[in-house]
Amino acid sequence: MRLRAPGAWSVAAWALVVGAALGAGAPAIRAAVRPWRLGEFDPAGQVVKEGISVPQIDAPSTQYAFGTMAEGSEESHEFTIRNAGEAPLKITRGATSCSCTVSDFEATEGGDADGEKLLAPGAAAKLRLKWRGKKGGPFRQQATVFTNDPRRPEMVFVVEGFVVPIWKAEPRSIVLTAISSQGGAKASTRIYTYGKEPPTVAAIGTADPENSQFLSFSTKPLGPEDLAHEQGATGGVAVDVEILAGVPLGPLRKTIEVDLRLPEEVKAEVVVEGTVVGDLALAGPGWDFSRQVLQLGTVSGRNGMHTQLFITAKGAHRDSVRPTVRAVVPGSMQVEVGAGTPVGSGGVVRIPLSISIPAGSPPCNHLGSSQAPAGRIVLDTGHPESPTMTIPVCVAVGP
Repeated sequence: MRLRAPGAWSVAAWALVVGAALGAGAPAIRAAVRPWRLGEFDPAGQVVKEGISVPQIDAPSTQYAFGTMAEGSEESHEFTIRNAGEAPLKITRGATSCSCTVSDFEATEGGDADGEKLLAPGAAAKLRLKWRGKKGGPFRQQATVFTNDPRRPEMVFVVEGFVVPIWKAEPRSIVLTAISSQGGAKASTRIYTYGKEPPTVAAIGTADPENSQFLSFSTKPLGPEDLAHEQGATGGVAVDVEILAGVPLGPLRKTIEVDLRLPEEVKAEVVVEGTVVGDLALAGPGWDFSRQVLQLGTVSGRNGMHTQLFITAKGAHRDSVRPTVRAVVPGSMQVEVGAGTPVGSGGVVRIPLSISIPAGSPPCNHLGSSQAPAGRIVLDTGHPESPTMTIPVCVAVGP
């Protein structure tokens, strides 16, 4: 009887069947031969042999929700490490994202300078994590401890929380759209603190003493209902500001400085700004009404420049307004005051100001930036209710 050789297709089919069986069986064979592990724990018990005493690290907790802490402050938290085994437990300080110490690391207590410590069976030690709140927002600090526990060769301890500023003002800037020269404008802000103790106000005033006599301040502690509006706030003060009569006409910008004791001393700052208006107003080429500033721009020191501005006076004291120049910045700027003339039916008096930068003036920069503050023209007006007028001038003199 003749045997027929299997065809190529049959051979290929059988090869696929055998290969699939071997592929599926190989993992099962490996699983039966090699015990499986899960993370740091060996459920098959290959590392821990019967009859041999081994250490066993135990910690009631490895994570802690710290809550809020003040920006720039230092905080710490302690974890407890115990040896629940029957042999000495060696713990070694590993990588950390903060300053990590283990208490009793001194040589007399079984530790050494290399960051190791031996714990006898049943003994415990404190792991202290220390850190500094660098900037506002969530934080996560952790420390790793290596051990000779065969079932848990390392353990990670984590502290999480949220960094808040030492103080926070709401609002940080108080804007008053129109301030009467007769005073009476009031505004307020709240300064929240986040320390362990409520703040006390040591002093309050303005960074710039000029015209500070026209501002009045008062403070009072924030109550629990007020603090409930700001997450993490533990204390705070309410600051009330009042603009008094006689404040000079023109833009007003003052930085209020509040010295707080938390108990450490902290300086909180709040800006008050607006425009003081009254019977006197300004108009003319280059006058920016929205910003309340005279825009002269960059002037050629070789050629100089000239422009004109007008003061308009109304009200019962309009005829008594006879401005005189008290000060100018830059010093090369020249200001001449003309005679006032009635406008229309005489209810308004217009007074011209001739402003010039003479040819040959030295270079300067007063364009109104933080590095180059604006110049100014200060006038004594003669008006009994608005005796002073300050005109900001944005100008730079080039070569």
